[in-house]
Amino acid sequence: MRIMAACMLGLLMALPIAASTYSTDSQALHALNRLAFGPRPGDVQRVAGEGVETYIQQQLHPDSIPLPEDLQHGLTAYDTLGLSTHDLFEKYGPPERPQGGKLTLEEFKAYKQHAKEVAEQAMDAHLLLAIESPRQLQEVMVNFWFNHFNVFDQKGLDAIWIGAYERDAIRPHALGKFRDLLGATARSPAMLFYLDNWLNSEPGTAHARTRFQGINENYARELMELHTLGVDGGYTQQDVTTLAHVLTGWGLCPRRGRQADPGAFCFDADRHDDADQHFLGKTLHGGDEREVEQVLDMLASSPATEKHVSYQLAQYFVADTPPPALVDRMVQRWQKSDGDIAQVLDEVFQSPEFWSADNSANKFKTPYEYVVSAVRAEGLSVGDFRPLIGSLRQQGMPLYGCVTPDGYKNTQDAWLNPDAMMLRLSFATALGQGKLPLQGGAMQDEKPEQKASDLYATLQGLFTPAEIAGIDSQSKELRPALILGSPQFMYR
Repeated sequence: MRIMAACMLGLLMALPIAASTYSTDSQALHALNRLAFGPRPGDVQRVAGEGVETYIQQQLHPDSIPLPEDLQHGLTAYDTLGLSTHDLFEKYGPPERPQGGKLTLEEFKAYKQHAKEVAEQAMDAHLLLAIESPRQLQEVMVNFWFNHFNVFDQKGLDAIWIGAYERDAIRPHALGKFRDLLGATARSPAMLFYLDNWLNSEPGTAHARTRFQGINENYARELMELHTLGVDGGYTQQDVTTLAHVLTGWGLCPRRGRQADPGAFCFDADRHDDADQHFLGKTLHGGDEREVEQVLDMLASSPATEKHVSYQLAQYFVADTPPPALVDRMVQRWQKSDGDIAQVLDEVFQSPEFWSADNSANKFKTPYEYVVSAVRAEGLSVGDFRPLIGSLRQQGMPLYGCVTPDGYKNTQDAWLNPDAMMLRLSFATALGQGKLPLQGGAMQDEKPEQKASDLYATLQGLFTPAEIAGIDSQSKELRPALILGSPQFMYR
């Protein structure tokens, strides 16, 4: 497969590439490549026929788009998706041991196996929605915000909570108010466990003992640096330390005691620093968890946050280096709408910068975007997601697998390199030739010339007649792989 990929790379380099133009189909394709994970068969023609603006407004209001019954039925197969974090902990978490006791090797292995199964269900459901949901912008934004508020699924209990985190903290607010999204992630057991705030305790308080006996700044730092203000957001190390004190006791319910509700969010006033604090130039009067809510209000409404997040949105949807004038207008829309994400995105999609020819097909797909868009382009219904999950891991972007809190980059310089291209072409070859077992072992039997013809129709507006002629000059067995492995398809 690697030898064939190397041969394909040589062929692709020899094919002509024309400058992009904006026909009606090209506008529809551009919208589908940015507001969706690329087109499925018939999408370009449908969007062009209904009108691109109609499509955009529908996507900005996902509740107006019904979910197909077969998709809803498919999601019911994942029985862990409906469980609360408490129920997930009780059913799949490590068994309770006497104080100080350790799990036996058998208990530990069983716990890890159960956690793996829960995480795999979350991955399958995530990919199923990304590939098949007609609410594509919602799925794009779920992926964007999960990456922005990244949680690593291989850190302890987060393996069993990762699906609930996406379901409860990310998905409901993906196109809502940023403050609600920020608050939901701040109260998520998955986030508090990942960034250690469940351990954050004011020394000397009533419950500050054993491992809950000191200040932990991890979440406080990332809450400002990554989630809100940005690294140049005007805060100091003293602000990080102060915020960590404000966040003491903000964590998880214990297994025993008056707050016993293991796996759920709890605020422990007996580990909280209730002294007055001076944070970002303002005085906070010490108290209970309302003090944290006040801080979240401050961070969500900060001009630094508005600019930092608007820049990231523009970088995702428009260009690796987004136009400053567009970012400024997004900030203004943010302020007028009180941080309404859908309205900020509407500002993007109505902008001349979004529709500029210079910003057409200029965003190099991440491995995730590439894999999902390729499966969508072929119109496949996936029964076994293991090959896709494995391919994402091979390409350096395992689903839920970013170790560091800053998430995966979405810029070209992070993903465009020779080794990465070889891996993509190997994937394109296997998928294009029907050798990827996406139905639990069954291979696709569609003829390659028919598959190539179908791909041209699906991706209408992507290739010029000269480019199609160049691909069709190669053997019919290679044509689908050449389409999916083409430079044109690598960009969105």
